[in-house]
Amino acid sequence: QVQLIESGGGLVQAGGSLRLSCAASGRIFASTLMGWFRQAPGKEREFVARFRWSVGNEYYADSVKGRFTISRDYAQNTVYLEMNSLKPDDTAVYYCSAGQIFWGQGTQVTVSS
Repeated sequence: QVQLIESGGGLVQAGGSLRLSCAASGRIFASTLMGWFRQAPGKEREFVARFRWSVGNEYYADSVKGRFTISRDYAQNTVYLEMNSLKPDDTAVYYCSAGQIFWGQGTQVTVSS
């Protein structure tokens, strides 16, 4: 069982930055894929970024490549999503995932134009 708690969302103007955090607890294996997904109103949940817990191999959706960075702090068991050059299209609820089996409750990100 893995518990995930996201934080760091909020309202920001276009061009601004936010850093999301995902505090993880429970059994996370070296090979677990940790990822961020998002869901905008009226749209399906979509992949944003992911990496393998102890290996790395970061991978990003084309829509965020070069603007978002996924990282982790092993000591704190926390996954981060650094979001820069935010656009109104980035507005969504952002979810942290472990293996696409366990999910956090989500954190709202709103980017105003």
